[in-house]
Amino acid sequence: MFTNLHARWRANWRAIWQPGMYHGHGKSSNFFEGWYFKFVDAREQHVHAIIPGVFLGKVRSTSHAFVQVLDGLSGQSTYQRYPLDQFTASDREFDVRIGPNHFRVDALSIDMKQSPSSGGIADPTRTLRGELKFDGLTPWPVTTFSPGIMGPYAFAPFMECYHGVLGFDHAVRGTLLMNGETVNFDGGRGYIEKDWGQAFPQAWIWGQSNHFEQPGTSITISVATVPWLRNSFRGFIIGLWHHRQLYRFTKYNGSKITSLRLTDTHVILHTVNRTHRLELEAARSEGGLLHAPYRSEMLQRVTESLTATIAVKLIELKGERVIFEGTGRHAGLEINGEIQQIVDR
Repeated sequence: MFTNLHARWRANWRAIWQPGMYHGHGKSSNFFEGWYFKFVDAREQHVHAIIPGVFLGKVRSTSHAFVQVLDGLSGQSTYQRYPLDQFTASDREFDVRIGPNHFRVDALSIDMKQSPSSGGIADPTRTLRGELKFDGLTPWPVTTFSPGIMGPYAFAPFMECYHGVLGFDHAVRGTLLMNGETVNFDGGRGYIEKDWGQAFPQAWIWGQSNHFEQPGTSITISVATVPWLRNSFRGFIIGLWHHRQLYRFTKYNGSKITSLRLTDTHVILHTVNRTHRLELEAARSEGGLLHAPYRSEMLQRVTESLTATIAVKLIELKGERVIFEGTGRHAGLEINGEIQQIVDR
């Protein structure tokens, strides 16, 4: 027994500096973890997200593994449940198996018959099968005292939700058989991130795009209500990857949100750090309905679009020089929860 406890402790300690790893070794309830793979083919005719994960509920009957799929162009989503005994995860790296499906940071292999997200029997005409490989991944940097996008908050043991970015922008190759159609993703682009913890926040805005006119540019945006001790605050983590440099705008590095407004059609966000100002304007669009972790169950309450756009303008404060200006296509965008908690009034 002592040996097992020690092995679990070592695995979870190791995972602090390897955000892609599974963080739930030894946990049996009140925990979720999910990985988010987004990929777009070279012709930009297919925009998809695959989300494998696990939910460990307080009530045993709610616990399960899952693979979730979102077709960004049609908005159609599916959610396939698997028994917990069909979920396995390495204690040394990101290597997860859910039923016949296999996920790593550099590849995924999937074989599933998709059933509607609302439940029901899988339709044999709706299948997803094949393999994709990812080359040239660039994660959010990991250092001794700032292990990934969470920064020093990665060491806090009581956070409601943790976040990781495993690949800002990378090449995709391979083919998928999607509902009887073979789709070639060679020359496409991809993005990978993840979340884990107890539950999603009460309110959040999330956005991401790595399809700009200048290849290799990627933006990721996360603003959320963060419970802290007996209070809460508006936390944010924003990263712009451009010309192989990461421009960071985060609560923990002293950055400030100077404006955050929400309209029926747009999210407008301005933030500043010691050297740069970042101006963002995301255009909202229709999306699909996804399941997300709440305290008691994975509930289908989250609307995500993969057809939004995000206009980005990065300005160097010294001399007001514009370093980058462009609009990201095929943007993921979520606006959910008690949103008045985090937007300007």
